[in-house]
Amino acid sequence: MADGILKVGTITTSSGSGNITIGSGVTLQSNVPAFFALKTSNQNVTDETQTKVTFDSEVYDIGSGFDLSNDKFVVPTNEGGKYIFYGGVDSSANANQQLDAALVYVYKNGSIIGQYTADSSSNPISQFTCLWTDSFVLSATDYIEVYAYIDDTSGTPTVIGNSTIHKTFFGGYKLGA
Repeated sequence: MADGILKVGTITTSSGSGNITIGSGVTLQSNVPAFFALKTSNQNVTDETQTKVTFDSEVYDIGSGFDLSNDKFVVPTNEGGKYIFYGGVDSSANANQQLDAALVYVYKNGSIIGQYTADSSSNPISQFTCLWTDSFVLSATDYIEVYAYIDDTSGTPTVIGNSTIHKTFFGGYKLGA
């Protein structure tokens, strides 16, 4: 087929079983670049202040888009497109029942593009993981960062990290379609 689109539900060999060989020059799209970063140690943050979450471990980074030294994902050259991002920020108060709010802000190129909020001010708690997922259209060199905002009535909040349990994490991948 020249310069056309082939849409099928199932592809089989003429005998109905076996392997299909994809010829050279055919591009198979997949969900890359893709990454998953973790926070393995605690990060003390200033109360009621947006603070960039620092990630200190990469589980994987296919396509080398995650910049661990600057705690951000940077879209690689020629990889613009639609992306899915997800994460969790485990926020903790210094003492029981002193966590009034936990917010996660997602920044694109230095500006807020997403906000995810857990407000417990009417019934303060001790710890909460704010989970989020979102989709963005990005161009090459665009970058995504994660910030936390924790309102702790004791005034000494913490972003919780752990080396064996995923408590604070950040991941994403390009949609292959």
